[in-house]
Amino acid sequence: MIDKELLDILACPACKADVVLETVSGQEKIACTKCKRKYPVRDGIPIMLIDEAEQA
Repeated sequence: MIDKELLDILACPACKADVVLETVSGQEKIACTKCKRKYPVRDGIPIMLIDEAEQA
């Protein structure tokens, strides 16, 4: 589980917008509120790389 304090300081690396935590099919993802990219979370660590993101 991602800590709320961490979410508060994270931003989308592509567009710099705020991000939120989503759970999709039991997997956590960090989702951008603006460009809608979804970044994976592996072993509790958000992978905030544009190349790793899923496009909406």
